[in-house]
Amino acid sequence: MGTSLIGFSMPIFWWGLLLILVFSVHLGLTPVSGRIAIEFDIPIWTGFYLIDTLQKEVIAENGFAPFWSAIKHLILPSVALGTIPLAILSRMTRSSLLEVLGEDYVRTAKAKGLSPFRVVGIHALRNALVPIVTTFALLFGTLITGAILTESIFSWPGIGKWIVQSLTSRDYPVIQGGVLIISFVIVMTNVAVDFIYVILNPKLRNKI
Repeated sequence: MGTSLIGFSMPIFWWGLLLILVFSVHLGLTPVSGRIAIEFDIPIWTGFYLIDTLQKEVIAENGFAPFWSAIKHLILPSVALGTIPLAILSRMTRSSLLEVLGEDYVRTAKAKGLSPFRVVGIHALRNALVPIVTTFALLFGTLITGAILTESIFSWPGIGKWIVQSLTSRDYPVIQGGVLIISFVIVMTNVAVDFIYVILNPKLRNKI
């Protein structure tokens, strides 16, 4: 919980620069920026390098080196972007599980002699996931806004950097389109969460 509190307190722009300083500059373990090493010329098929680098012609020419390069370029942006949501979800999971573990059906499962894995992982966690899924849906907007800073720091050509460049050049149609895309994704995420509620808690099927 202390680690999650530290992660929640870190601004993304400072955390991203710190990761670059430690893992890229001092340790040399990860690339500083970009999506893939410049020596690889990957034909665009889906736009996702983790998929495009697995094409037959790419593997035949370079092996799996482009694939591992794409993974290395993905590590630091993923850590920088996911630290704050992970910290919030871990604290929410803990509080929700502590509440559910005190219910009667959990004590009944323990009295039956079920293993701790089945008690926590099946009986308790499934019922505790409802508020956690709600929190994740609310955090999805935070992920989108955090992507704007993350993509700017790591020179990642995504929708966040695209919107920042549009702001600096005052390209208003692009800004409107970007906001519309982000709004649509957030709305669809919340709609998907409503269906996940039904899967997690069958009692809600009669209420939807």
